[in-house]
Amino acid sequence: MFDKTIPKIISKLSQRKLKTLQHESGLFSASKSTETGYNKAWIRDNIYEALGLEHTKDFEAVKRAYSAMFDILLKHEYKIDHAIKEKPQHKYQYIHARYCPQTLNEFHDDWGNKQNDAVGAFLFKAADLLNKGIMVIRNKNDLRMLQKLVHYLGSVEYWNDKDNGMWEETEEVHASSIGACVAGLKEICRYVDVPDELIKKGQNALNGLLPRESETKKTDLALLSLIYPYNIASDEQRDQILHNIEAELVREKGVIRYEGDKYYNQHGEAEWTFGFPWLAKIYKDLGNMKKFNYYLKKSHQSINWKGELPELYFANTNKHNTNSPLGWSQAMYLAAVS
Repeated sequence: MFDKTIPKIISKLSQRKLKTLQHESGLFSASKSTETGYNKAWIRDNIYEALGLEHTKDFEAVKRAYSAMFDILLKHEYKIDHAIKEKPQHKYQYIHARYCPQTLNEFHDDWGNKQNDAVGAFLFKAADLLNKGIMVIRNKNDLRMLQKLVHYLGSVEYWNDKDNGMWEETEEVHASSIGACVAGLKEICRYVDVPDELIKKGQNALNGLLPRESETKKTDLALLSLIYPYNIASDEQRDQILHNIEAELVREKGVIRYEGDKYYNQHGEAEWTFGFPWLAKIYKDLGNMKKFNYYLKKSHQSINWKGELPELYFANTNKHNTNSPLGWSQAMYLAAVS
């Protein structure tokens, strides 16, 4: 028998742990670890972390996070203007991925900053929250920035731009990045001007890639984002993505990102904990409660003795890395059970 009190307890823990990662500025750190640099704020992680608190109806915390992200973009508006005027040729010319959660300054060290999916995610969730009556836009400056992000995606030619993707790695054309941008443009068009051709180019490119993630990756954990939160995959594409991920990437303590992943690879690919609540959320939305309960149970089995969901476990072990709790994982759990 499934103990229904467990999700309630873990939800309270997850909400508490997420709140400890949010700074006065409104930004979330990815995790607590200064040793690994996860005390920094990633745009993408902030969107997913805020998503968790949205599911708990902590809308003030959500609005604080989006105000901070708008402030980041406004602070670096000169860079966005330059990228709109001239297609970026170098990584540093793209909107950066990581920022100081206190000063909102970008970090200038070499990094995989070509992350179009983060821009698409921001557009998507800003529009989605507005659709729900959650006012994340404060003034005309925020609205102007949303319009500029649309122009930015057009300038970088997101539909064929080789970016670093969700995992900040090899520059390729990623289906998960294109899908995030298509979803964002489709949602935000109610609030700013979006040329139909900009969406069409992305949709055609996405359909040409799926169910693959990229030229080198048959499947990838990042593709789950096309199902949730973006809901941009067709039923056929969705079913193929789920089949491939469950058949090839699901492990005992989590879901590997892709076959051959070298990050924290110790005799095998690292097992990421947020994969289980992500799958649970998707199957709950699909009405498949058997699989929802299965992946929720797997999520519980990935929680450490502190009641935390760490970033990942080393392959085939009960040992996790130091990035615990991972805000993204705690947020996905809240999304799954709320």
